[in-house]
Amino acid sequence: MKPKHLTTLLLWEPQQIREVLDLAAGVKRDRDNYRKALKGKSLGMIFEKPSTRTRVSFTVGMWELGGLPIFLSSNDMQLGRGETISDTAQVLSRFVHGIMARTFKQTTIDELAKYATIPVINGLSDLYHPCQVLADIQTVQEKFGMDVKGLHLTYIGDGNNMAHSLMIIGAKLGMKVTCISPKGYMPDEGVVAKAQEAAKKNNGVVEVTNSMEKVKGSNVVVTDTWMSMGQSDPDGTKMKTFKPYQVTKDVMKKAAKDAIFMHCLPAHREEEVTTEVIDGPASVIFDEAENRLHAQKAVMIYLMGGK
Repeated sequence: MKPKHLTTLLLWEPQQIREVLDLAAGVKRDRDNYRKALKGKSLGMIFEKPSTRTRVSFTVGMWELGGLPIFLSSNDMQLGRGETISDTAQVLSRFVHGIMARTFKQTTIDELAKYATIPVINGLSDLYHPCQVLADIQTVQEKFGMDVKGLHLTYIGDGNNMAHSLMIIGAKLGMKVTCISPKGYMPDEGVVAKAQEAAKKNNGVVEVTNSMEKVKGSNVVVTDTWMSMGQSDPDGTKMKTFKPYQVTKDVMKKAAKDAIFMHCLPAHREEEVTTEVIDGPASVIFDEAENRLHAQKAVMIYLMGGK
């Protein structure tokens, strides 16, 4: 049975994740075969935050599937003037066939899904970024094979929505996921507990640490910007705290010989990662960025019907 929404991969079964990843590979391999997969359907795209990759990939993806993407800035909608989320969800359900929302709060995504009668896709929230990590794992599969079970992925940086979602998808697929974050910036304890519970069920491992030595032997090294959108660091405290967690050539040397480096972008060279790493031979950041398009097309087909 397919899920109705993609609010968080915590609510998806491992087989459902694998089905979407298989579909994403097929979509990328033969784009023309899916040109009419969502013909006559439309996607309402709600943006509370500015976006490059999410907006372009969903817009192009929906168009390539034969559907109509509709950009909806929260500032231009009645939602931005006080209309309730429940009313917005129910009204859009009468107009379009799916909703994608890039929001600040996860509760906004959850409430949209609660009241919508059409699929709701989380394009990003403060707690989760499921579409990004589906693209990440698609990239990992392209480098190491479709069965990622047992691979070691290490995330280094702020315990944010990326850390949460990587732990969840890795746990569901039987990977070993290590999250290395400085004290005071660790991932949400509740999310960690749920990810570790999922790992036990699927022969995976989820560990959280402050030690950079835990990157040893990793197949995949991932980082993210130290300053998320809307954050500020007026006295430079956060930058100083995170400096020892920069992904450098020496850090990559601790990983496996064939390890790859990933970053969801936008990146700040010489902050969270050195230029020689992100622009070096181990980096697959642009494959990863491209796979947002294919993974999200697969999600839309999977949830909104069609081929």
